[in-house]
Amino acid sequence: MKRLLAAFLAVTLAVSAPIAAMAGSASLILDARTGKVLASENGDVLNHPASLTKMMTLYLTFEALNRGKITWDTPIVMSKYAASRPPTKLGVKAGGTITVREAVYGMIVKSANDAAAAVGETLAGSESNFARVMTQKARQLGMNRTAFYNASGLPDERQVTTARDMSTLGVALLKHYPREYRLFSMTAFTFRGKTIRGHNNLMVRYQGMDGIKTGYTNASGFNLVSAVRDGNRRVVGVVLGGRTARSRDAQMAALLDKYLGRASSGGRLLASVGAKQPVEVASAAADTDAPLAAAAPRSEGEAGNAPFALGYSDTATVPLERPAALEEMANAGKPQPSIRGWQIQISAAPSADAARALLAQAKSEGGTALKSATPYTEAFGTGANAIYRARFVGFDSEQAATAACEALKKRSYDCVLLANQG
Repeated sequence: MKRLLAAFLAVTLAVSAPIAAMAGSASLILDARTGKVLASENGDVLNHPASLTKMMTLYLTFEALNRGKITWDTPIVMSKYAASRPPTKLGVKAGGTITVREAVYGMIVKSANDAAAAVGETLAGSESNFARVMTQKARQLGMNRTAFYNASGLPDERQVTTARDMSTLGVALLKHYPREYRLFSMTAFTFRGKTIRGHNNLMVRYQGMDGIKTGYTNASGFNLVSAVRDGNRRVVGVVLGGRTARSRDAQMAALLDKYLGRASSGGRLLASVGAKQPVEVASAAADTDAPLAAAAPRSEGEAGNAPFALGYSDTATVPLERPAALEEMANAGKPQPSIRGWQIQISAAPSADAARALLAQAKSEGGTALKSATPYTEAFGTGANAIYRARFVGFDSEQAATAACEALKKRSYDCVLLANQG
């Protein structure tokens, strides 16, 4: 289980200072085939996503399933922290388990906050780590104004999005995971002998609607993302900040009635709206490395699901060891940075691209302490079990490497100091 989880250890991404959001009315109708915005009102105004957040939690769960990091039957331990999340929830006690399938069904139908938190802990070691992964994935998909701070959408003033960004995520779910997307049409499921019913009432009433998600907090108002098919037409609609569930649903239905017929009836779904390629940074394989350590339990109480992670609470020098296997670099032709001198390792990621993106983000936030450091990635393990270590090399002294670690820790990164390579 640890090996599966280690493969998914996600990239940490420090998010900029929170920006004030409003619980104001916003809406957008997007042609999912062409990317054309058919209608928009306050489409780029910040609002709180509430449980629309779980769309990203589910996206990353589907990603892990398709990469073989977890299966539908993988057990998820309900930590004390996850079990303590307020309703709505599945109500599993701390120490109990649910399967990935139950967690997914619970998030889609019940909008279960405990399931979302437990999934985040399982995939990234802590919910806060997972939230950073969510934000990084949002950037990769082109969701440029969204910031996540938890997996469920429970109130956090820093957690913001826009109608445009939510439409982008809706299209990404449709396009990237069409098989799993069909689950969004569920209106009920049986959990431990009880039938749990959903509350996406408009999906039941509106012809052609097959998802996606509702959301509500006091701060957000009533939110809804809907996907509708009409023959070959495919649109995604977003309404944020509704005054009531009924008025929100009525607004969505009116917008769809007006604009669905204007959508294109030909072409394939967009790969993603405004998606960006992962940032490329220098990388090279090395013939020595440090072992990964199990993540230390965090205050959130997620110890039961801790993956192999860099969970060091203090800067500690770790002797370098020869790894079991070296990365066969996709960019082997690129100049490799020297691995002499002191090094620091800040994380491990499920792909080389993710490790590079993390390093680029960390470099931009590390200030002068990382100015002369060189980023590189290295694979450990092979095949589906491979993970990619994210490091900075080329520090002239232990003091310089230690200072870099301290600077990164202030930005909520983990960091471990690696011994001088001569």
